[in-house]
Amino acid sequence: MSERTFAIGDVHGDLDKVTRIVAGFGELDADDTIVFLGDYVDRGPDSAGVVDFVRKLPGRARCKVVALRGNHEDAWLRVIDTGWLEFVMPRGNGCLEALRSFRGQPPPAEDAPPEQDEFEPLFTGTFFPPDVVAWMRTLPFYYEDAHAIYVHAGLTKKDDRFLHPSEVENKMALLWTRSADFFANYRGKLVVFGHTKTEQLPPELSRYTPDDPTDLWAGPATRGLDTGCGKGGFLTAFELPAGRVHEAR
Repeated sequence: MSERTFAIGDVHGDLDKVTRIVAGFGELDADDTIVFLGDYVDRGPDSAGVVDFVRKLPGRARCKVVALRGNHEDAWLRVIDTGWLEFVMPRGNGCLEALRSFRGQPPPAEDAPPEQDEFEPLFTGTFFPPDVVAWMRTLPFYYEDAHAIYVHAGLTKKDDRFLHPSEVENKMALLWTRSADFFANYRGKLVVFGHTKTEQLPPELSRYTPDDPTDLWAGPATRGLDTGCGKGGFLTAFELPAGRVHEAR
């Protein structure tokens, strides 16, 4: 089948899972598209490897490749430009894992604090190579094709109407929003998103294994793909128009 789109959820530094899930798509051609929903870095053991894989994939695959910006890429750009200790310091954000990865070092133990010489590069993001920072700045905030709208976090509302991403003035909202209203009440063209772990989404609204909240979340007009990759879960991809679910557990 031609003109397929494979949307891939938050990867968070797990190179093994992202390479396996892409390999599982089988042979792709120029009519196919892979859309990454963002959050390539932090938490998992190989942020540098994931970024390298995603950046090189357009030259390796015959299909179109779209890499969206996630809130973690957006956060690191803020760290680099102005500083943001509130993002860097909480160990749950996985920033130390990213630093160790880009330095070619083993990942830290869970909840281990940074070493003394790691605070400055963490506070400034200077461990990222300049070409990676430049790449992060180019990442788009959304993508749309005949099948769906693809965005990292979700859509926002104005005057009782959910806005198309092109109408949103502050595009950062597309990367950070977590709206119960969007999850429950959005109706319209299908939206595929990540950012919020599926186990935190309302299970009673999901038509895909609602008895297992860690699986893909299939809302009324939405699909949530953040199944915890890089943070103890697995990676999920959603294939359109077939509606097929791919998993790397």
